[in-house]
Amino acid sequence: MVEIKGISAKAVLDSRKEKTISVYIKTNVGSFSASAPNGKSKGKHEAKSYKKSLDDDIKQLKKFNDYFLKEEIEKFGDLRRIEDIVDRHIGANTLFAFESAILKALAKEQKKEIWQLINPKAKLFPRLVGNCIGGGKHSASAPRAYPEYPQEGHKKSSLKIFTEGNKKPDFQEFLLVPNFKDVKKSFEANQTAKKEIGEILEMFDKKFKSETNDENAWKVSLNDKEVLDVLKKAHLPVGLDVAASSFYKRKNYNYANPMLRRTKEEQLGYLSNLIKNFKIFYIEDPFEEEDFESFAKILKRFPESLIVGDDLIVTNYKRLQKAIESKSVNAIIVKPNQCGSLLEVSKVCELAKENNIKLVFSHRSGETNESILADLAFGFQADFFKCGINGKGREIKLKRLIEIEESLK
Repeated sequence: MVEIKGISAKAVLDSRKEKTISVYIKTNVGSFSASAPNGKSKGKHEAKSYKKSLDDDIKQLKKFNDYFLKEEIEKFGDLRRIEDIVDRHIGANTLFAFESAILKALAKEQKKEIWQLINPKAKLFPRLVGNCIGGGKHSASAPRAYPEYPQEGHKKSSLKIFTEGNKKPDFQEFLLVPNFKDVKKSFEANQTAKKEIGEILEMFDKKFKSETNDENAWKVSLNDKEVLDVLKKAHLPVGLDVAASSFYKRKNYNYANPMLRRTKEEQLGYLSNLIKNFKIFYIEDPFEEEDFESFAKILKRFPESLIVGDDLIVTNYKRLQKAIESKSVNAIIVKPNQCGSLLEVSKVCELAKENNIKLVFSHRSGETNESILADLAFGFQADFFKCGINGKGREIKLKRLIEIEESLK
């Protein structure tokens, strides 16, 4: 068993150079640490990253240090003891980092891999989902304005506010989803395809400067349809993270490139045409985070595509229950630091599997060099692993998944 002998924490920088938390524990089998990522595009129902602030969470852990002394952990389920002590005193980022460090200690003490603590019989490797071209909140641009948008189909030339250089896609992510049997081949296919897409963009987008955004995806000045025209040249299955809540306001979807306003009915029609015309396999958050009904409508139209809930669900058991009752999704994003509790993650995964809903374990836009997400994805037998294509903090996770795959051959 693992006996906790001390705990501390400090602020570290994520891939966006913003502060996040790293938690350190001393145990009878050594010292261990783990860090949490930061999300920029957050669902309003996800748990707070910190109870009051990052600094306050660090102080709270210091106050609780004596409570953890000689606390003994023997199995994954014993994380309940930790959660009972810190309940409502720290935020989701801090709890996730703390529990991750404990799993590292437990794996060493039992001479196992972390994923084996969750499911020693795990065999299924997830299919990779990689962000190739970015837009939305993950790509810096001028502040979004909300003029009186025209309805779809109406003239809009007089409402051009953004300068040519500030244009970007409204959708947040344009994804590649290779379907090879092994992770390594999929990883290499995504990297090759992204490089080729970059070369195509040099010819197709006059503003393209080979720059990348928060998730190491290409930054472009194209609109959504133009990006999809480029992306199909990769000859890999295509996906979208619409992140519709990020441009939903006053009961309309307010597009900036080109500038127009869509009602939820028009949004459904527009996305339906994109799915059909571009053979989109994966579509995440096509509607705003309260609209379970519209999610259900698009799933009914396209049951063969993955209709994925992220902001809709936020790795929350009760919201997943509602989505199941509404028949709103056939896949969900799992971001462990959205809820913080790995026990809650386990419950969410179990409920999803019971209802034939696919699991997509996902990184965040502000990442660290922590690799445990790969072990969690494999241990919980995720169907997909959404972790970008390039960038140190992302490749560390992808290479850890490849390492697990190689160890089982």
